[in-house]
Amino acid sequence: MPDIHPTAIVEPGAKIGDGCLIGPYCIIGPHVVLGEEIKLHSHVVIDGHTTIGARTQILPFSSIGQTPQDLKYRGEPSELRIGTDNIIREHVTMNIGTEGGGMVTRVGSHGLFMPGSHVAHDCKIGDNVIMANNCTLAGHVTIEDNVILGGLTGVQQFVRVGRNAILGAMVGTKHDVIPYGIVMARPTRLDGLNLIGLKRAGIASDEIQKLLKVYDRLFGEEGGTLTERMDGIEDDFGELDTVRNLLTFLRVETGRPVLRPQEY
Repeated sequence: MPDIHPTAIVEPGAKIGDGCLIGPYCIIGPHVVLGEEIKLHSHVVIDGHTTIGARTQILPFSSIGQTPQDLKYRGEPSELRIGTDNIIREHVTMNIGTEGGGMVTRVGSHGLFMPGSHVAHDCKIGDNVIMANNCTLAGHVTIEDNVILGGLTGVQQFVRVGRNAILGAMVGTKHDVIPYGIVMARPTRLDGLNLIGLKRAGIASDEIQKLLKVYDRLFGEEGGTLTERMDGIEDDFGELDTVRNLLTFLRVETGRPVLRPQEY
């Protein structure tokens, strides 16, 4: 059975999974669904049509499932869906979706959201994502699996950050970031590939070396248009999953430029 502190308020209609620990002064809204063995340390507010997966921990003063910071929101019953085994630290905010973004904000599993980080309405966050202190995402942002976002980093609305990329501290980007990229410095620029992240992901050394060649062909001095270079890369390296992920990402037509090296 759940262990609910006597000072906590759980509204009628909320569904609390077995083994949950609801700490002092937490407030749980009537449309909230908590999976098994979730721990709310204290002073946590969860509201809206919010579903949180098993074994997630939420630390004090986080506000989860509140209304979007979007003036177009008109009270529609949109949702926030959070996966399993996440750690949500102090003062984190995550908002429900809007009609303009498909009605759902999605957060994957096994993520770490450090103090003060913010996930806005209609964002789509993958698995194993780390958001450092005071990292903020605007609405409709897509963060793919295994991405690391540094402290005080900001991502503009509708931007995509590809899988296994890393954005350093105090980076602000209004451009899409390619899978496996590393973004550093100000003004923001693409600064190579996230080699440490690739190794941690179990990518073989020979595949990493080929991916470095792909990066050079994409952004180096090779002639032709970007589309022509991608076609040539697909012919030469298309058997690699990492290259297919990269090319698929680049071929999506969003109307938004992709972040490139400063010297490009």
